[in-house]
Amino acid sequence: MAKTILVVDDSAALRRVVALALVGAGYEVIEAGDGLDALAKTEQLAGKKIHLVISDVNMPRMDGIEFVTELKKRVAFKFTPVIMLTTEGDDEVKNAGRAAGVKAWIIKPFNPGQMLNAVTKLILA
Repeated sequence: MAKTILVVDDSAALRRVVALALVGAGYEVIEAGDGLDALAKTEQLAGKKIHLVISDVNMPRMDGIEFVTELKKRVAFKFTPVIMLTTEGDDEVKNAGRAAGVKAWIIKPFNPGQMLNAVTKLILA
């Protein structure tokens, strides 16, 4: 059975690029347009295991740091690894991400192979 990854980004084009790379590597992908949409999707999918989350930081309604903070409050997601895929490289933002529970940080533009390598390491960890 394919492992499921939740991809959260307000750019539909970026979500498609990430999803195509992940599906090509054998993963199942669920897409969300921002943090609130992602939290709603995790509620709708109650009972379905999400093995990893890839999120942007800068999004409308609920940014990536707020989203991860809220996600980690839920028992089912306390140990779910999160990768930030973002243009944000500022140490202050990275530290806030780590404090929220982010395990890896990839700067856009990104290399799909690099992203897949991080996904593989975190899913198998």
